[in-house]
Amino acid sequence: MRATDKQPRTSPLVPDVVAREIARHDWNSIDCGCGRPAGHLVDTLWDAAEGHPAAFRALEGHAFHTGVLRPPAPAVCGVLMAVWAAGPPRRLTREALLWALLRLLGAEDDGSSYEAGLYGQCAAHIRAGAPGLRETAARCPGSESAAYAEGILSLLDLAV
Repeated sequence: MRATDKQPRTSPLVPDVVAREIARHDWNSIDCGCGRPAGHLVDTLWDAAEGHPAAFRALEGHAFHTGVLRPPAPAVCGVLMAVWAAGPPRRLTREALLWALLRLLGAEDDGSSYEAGLYGQCAAHIRAGAPGLRETAARCPGSESAAYAEGILSLLDLAV
């Protein structure tokens, strides 16, 4: 099978809304933080959506690198927030997801005039999920998930 004939990936573990969010982006037209087209991130995002904690950490060097956001960050953030809204079931998956969101918000914008700025776009995606972040912080005080959620809310200047 040629690469152009490749069937879209599916998984019973990935809600349709997450699959649609991954599919709606033209990943190959986005320059990745590693210097290649970002199309190679699709498999990583599917792995993340299936609940593999390591996939979230694998976004380092691609969506963010050395404390700076890279061009795929807003699209990646949109996918991560779709996963968040779908409610990742396992604690380790939730913690890895929250870690990635915190890393995105803790990074600097790349300084480009790309649309609303990479940081602004990421922050807008994450702000939409603020109620769930507040709930996580309140439901599990003292947990790693709560600490990540509180850090995210703090960076967005939203009270817990």
